[in-house]
Amino acid sequence: MADTLLAVDGLTRVFDVSAPWLNRVLEGRPRQLLRAVDDVSFSITAGQTVSLVGESGCGKSTVARLVVGLHAPSAGEIRLIRPDLRLQMIFQDPYASLNPRWRVRSIVAEPIRTLGLRSDEAAIRARVDELLGIVGLGASDGDKYPHEFSGGQRQRISIARALASEPEFLVCDEPTSALDVSVQAQILNLMKKLQRELGLTYLFISHDLSVVRHVSDVVAVMYLGRIVEEAPVETLFRRPLHPYTRLLLDTIPDLEAPRRDRTPMGGEVPSPIDPPKGCTFHPRCPLASERCRHERPELAARADAGRVACHAVEEGRHK
Repeated sequence: MADTLLAVDGLTRVFDVSAPWLNRVLEGRPRQLLRAVDDVSFSITAGQTVSLVGESGCGKSTVARLVVGLHAPSAGEIRLIRPDLRLQMIFQDPYASLNPRWRVRSIVAEPIRTLGLRSDEAAIRARVDELLGIVGLGASDGDKYPHEFSGGQRQRISIARALASEPEFLVCDEPTSALDVSVQAQILNLMKKLQRELGLTYLFISHDLSVVRHVSDVVAVMYLGRIVEEAPVETLFRRPLHPYTRLLLDTIPDLEAPRRDRTPMGGEVPSPIDPPKGCTFHPRCPLASERCRHERPELAARADAGRVACHAVEEGRHK
């Protein structure tokens, strides 16, 4: 598509988590490889928010780091449709992602200086003041240190720093997960406002479907390194197909039916070092068949414009 900004095709990342060589030799232990991201494909168009959702350890944050170049792929492609497309990342922890020894003004100004976006110090200072105002802070806040701010204010500083490089595309790695619920809403509303006003495109990472519902156009659900379902946000919430998506949705509190009957889904998330054969979700899935235990389902397109990787859906056993 002409307005596609990012295309990810067959993205895979394997980490060597083996014990040191001498330990392996003396103890006779084999090498251990962790397939954090396994054949992931998706695309994002201009102005869109695509969210990757899943439990901790499913590989969604690794995808974010691969997209911005913090990790190199083991296989697959990440294609930026325009070579001049500028990406920036907002990290999960506002307490760890800001240099505690720098004043806020220096933190926000660093990308401007590094990229040469303003010609002199007066212009840089004016731009920093403008950015602080955009995220709801005052110009005087630039003279303070990060420890003088709350968690929500620190995340606003992180957003200002991300915007300082004048990006078109922001990769947001669980930007609200370390914040209180009321503060989460403020940051999400700010991000939606900035998207409208600045024409930004988001890749949004989260473990919480109730969060991404309010910011996403498309949601992709990940499990053990793979996308198991992808659909427009309202389609996914109205008619989830994959059993794992249904499990995630069932964990969202419902104010209209707080005592609704829920069927708990047992089992723990398998080790990504030694995942189950076939469909990796089959040990926890109430719809698993013998085919699920031996044959890995492929992510297939559906008539409703979504994609799902599930033998039960393919065979019509999910209803």
